[in-house]
Amino acid sequence: MSVDQASQSCVVAIDRAHHDDLYRKVTARLITLFLLCFFAAYLDRINIGLAKLQMLDALSFSDSIYGLGAGLFFAGYIAFEIPSNLILQKVGAKVWIARVMITWGVLSGATMLVKTPVQFYVVRFLLGVAEAGFVPGVLLYLSQWFPYDRRGRIVALFMIAMPLSSMIGNPVSGWIMNAMNGLRGLGGWQWLFLLEALPSIALGFFVLWWLPNNIERTSWLDIGEKRILRANLDRDAAGEKLSSLPHVFIDRRLWTLGLIDVCVMIGVYATGFWLPSILHDTGVHDPLEIGLWMVIPNAAAVIGMLLCGLSSDRARERRWHMAVPCLVAGCGLFLAAVAPHTTGMTVLLFTLINAGAAATIPVLWTLPPTFLTGTGAAGGIAMITSLANLGGFIGTYLLGWLKDEFHSQSVGLCGFGLCMLLGCALALSYPEQKRNSAFNERA
Repeated sequence: MSVDQASQSCVVAIDRAHHDDLYRKVTARLITLFLLCFFAAYLDRINIGLAKLQMLDALSFSDSIYGLGAGLFFAGYIAFEIPSNLILQKVGAKVWIARVMITWGVLSGATMLVKTPVQFYVVRFLLGVAEAGFVPGVLLYLSQWFPYDRRGRIVALFMIAMPLSSMIGNPVSGWIMNAMNGLRGLGGWQWLFLLEALPSIALGFFVLWWLPNNIERTSWLDIGEKRILRANLDRDAAGEKLSSLPHVFIDRRLWTLGLIDVCVMIGVYATGFWLPSILHDTGVHDPLEIGLWMVIPNAAAVIGMLLCGLSSDRARERRWHMAVPCLVAGCGLFLAAVAPHTTGMTVLLFTLINAGAAATIPVLWTLPPTFLTGTGAAGGIAMITSLANLGGFIGTYLLGWLKDEFHSQSVGLCGFGLCMLLGCALALSYPEQKRNSAFNERA
């Protein structure tokens, strides 16, 4: 190597290290906040799974009523997802994400007041309406800060809030239900909804104070740092992207990613909403003990997300990093349907299912900004999450209905396994030539 080449390599290494330090600074500021927000949001979304253990007896609800009520969250979410994200683009992330968090916190807390199936259905639907736009809004916001070749690990750091919320929240929820059951005339499930709504409301007000709307309005970056961030995003912007909503909604790539996400979220919510009941059927009746068992599959999901997101960025590959985890989760669901329903075997198989389904998520979300921009990105990302939440609705309602009809979860688990295998096939069908365009421009 010549002196000039050695000098150039040294400059490149110093420049890369400077960029890494800058992105670590941005990650600490933004991702930490969004992780906490999503943690609180997801806990408010899925704590119904543990509350069910007391709530159904207290209110005389059937599994079908529970399944429909839990699933109506997604109906509200789907209906308002796209409008919410378009509004966020107009008014700015700070105001809209704060609004989302405060309203969903209030509505989640209001679940403690339900007495009838209709009240349960209404509050769950409204909770979905309130939360609509949070995840696609954050994903859109992050795409305006981080370039494509860093996005896999960044989305993973944000999305691990889902399994972390279950991993930490389930034991805490179980403790609340045990320790506070009957206190001041309220059931443990009522205290659960009340206490776990408070962090969402508090974080909503914090977002309003803390979050910058964009790079240019950030007080904790100097002019040079802002230029570096913007220049890296501008390099990503090379190539044709869709900004018109009519064109976005007929693009094959968007529908492929949306259908993959449907399949993935069926696997994720099979764990989040139904594993507590499945563990209960194996003979574990204490809510705290069930919450502790739930730690294992959710810890595996955290590890799977982080490793898959990092591996995908380093390998500069997306399709197989979606397909293989889907295949693993699908096989786990089939095995869960036919394996002996012991506590240990159930936890082991749902660890496999949860890790596989969750690992797909951060990789999938690196792809929409590669062909979407502007209004097209706001609407397209929201469309994908709308389709994903359709999977959540199917997963929560269908398993409840099948359990009532067949008195077994096995039929539903086999159906979910087929969905995960379909997700694997769809991942492999994603156009390979579009996958690495941003990477190739950096090569």
